[in-house]
Amino acid sequence: MRFKIPISISIVIGVGFIVLLGYFIDLPILVVMRQVLLQWAVALAAVALLVGLANLFNVHIRKVTERQKGAPYSLLLIVSLVITFGIGIIFGPTNEWSLWIFNNIQLPVESSLMGLLAVILVFASARILLRRVNLLSLVFLATVVVMLLGAAPILGFEIPGLHGSNGLRALIAQIPAVAGARGLLLGIGLGTIATGLRVLMGTDRPYGG
Repeated sequence: MRFKIPISISIVIGVGFIVLLGYFIDLPILVVMRQVLLQWAVALAAVALLVGLANLFNVHIRKVTERQKGAPYSLLLIVSLVITFGIGIIFGPTNEWSLWIFNNIQLPVESSLMGLLAVILVFASARILLRRVNLLSLVFLATVVVMLLGAAPILGFEIPGLHGSNGLRALIAQIPAVAGARGLLLGIGLGTIATGLRVLMGTDRPYGG
């Protein structure tokens, strides 16, 4: 009985085992091959990013030319993409123009998204209480309120026992939040290892082999 293994699967399995062995076996040839393969992976990831940008540009330029719904937003995205990409290529990422774009455009947008996240948390808490009131929903609502009130003083007034390094907000952020984050990171790590092993064994084929 013959087993036909596609070339793509053979390449993925071979490269994966070389990189994996390069981390655990201290052989100069394995270390060199692992570094070379990782550099190739970084280069391919950069090329994939450029292909994704080209596809994004193509999709939105089509929307603008065909005057589809949301065409003004697509035009704004294209102009922003061209300006940012051009400045980054010509002047570099550490130039004052690149830093100005980062500090005056990207950071405010990220801050707005974080503010929107806080509003969504409050809204989600209210919906949970309207649908079903139990201990977990009350704990969730209380945690959200404590974290929001402890983020900044209200009209310059600090609630006793809430602010500071020994306050309730710091206690929640340092113990339950860190424990939950570590649990998520452990789950992500285990999932990554399981996915990697499935790819090495040829069970999963995300590369289309």
